[in-house]
Amino acid sequence: MTDLLQQVVEGLGSGAVYASLALALVLIHRFTGIVNFAQGELAMLSTYVAWQLVASGMPFWLALPVTLAVSFAGGMLVERIVIRPVRGAPELTVVIVTVGLFVFVNALAGLVWSFTVKDFPQPFPDGGIDLAGVRLDWSTLGILGVVAVVMGLLYGLFQHTSAGLVMRAVACNPVSARLSGIRVGRVLMLGWGLAATVGAVSGVLVAPVLFLEPNMMGGVLIYAFAAATLGGFDSPVGAVVGGLSVGVAETLTGAYVDVVGADLKVGVPLVIILAVLLVRPEGLFGRAAVERA
Repeated sequence: MTDLLQQVVEGLGSGAVYASLALALVLIHRFTGIVNFAQGELAMLSTYVAWQLVASGMPFWLALPVTLAVSFAGGMLVERIVIRPVRGAPELTVVIVTVGLFVFVNALAGLVWSFTVKDFPQPFPDGGIDLAGVRLDWSTLGILGVVAVVMGLLYGLFQHTSAGLVMRAVACNPVSARLSGIRVGRVLMLGWGLAATVGAVSGVLVAPVLFLEPNMMGGVLIYAFAAATLGGFDSPVGAVVGGLSVGVAETLTGAYVDVVGADLKVGVPLVIILAVLLVRPEGLFGRAAVERA
């Protein structure tokens, strides 16, 4: 029983990272209806910014807010320069644009910082606490705490601020919001900036574990897609629940299913995506789209 609980705790730590990136995917989709395949690469680029600041001598907890500010500005810039010109285009066109952005950002990071693996500083102290025989590392608790803070801040923004009300109005019906005098284009820029900021958190959290290199977010993005699919692409709460669930499922499957082991764990999110699309395409917390005849 203790071993099972230990695996669950480790899965929650991994799942929190997936939840953070899934939350960024959900934010983009709610505001624009776009599935951003470049979300992981944007998070990776933000992580390199944090690494560069720390390498220049800036303390990590000072470099983090600077990185988040840069990520926010970068997300808005991407929406204005790359996404807005294809707004209203066929869905396949938008998918191709985000895939192209994926390739471009990956190549840019390799050009600037090379493809050499780099160590990223661990923001949390070593060690942990033992609770009923279950080891709780400070890094795991820290990751869970950071994701909880991010979720709380987003809830406060959307539910208790005028800016959040405007953003929810645009996400619900951009045409009506525009007729009400809301500058939809500016709100969409804010949405992309917010998603880039949340995604940057996932990159910074996972880099100490995976090591920093341009391809580090490829696998994480697959898990994030599984989390968003499981929770529902229109539900931020679902993204977090889905991320934690995928993390636990991956860890338990790798530990107790001999056929899977450590090498085939990447198949777990693919199975989850397929199962959800077949049984409940809108996800656990999503709402099915209804069209009037």
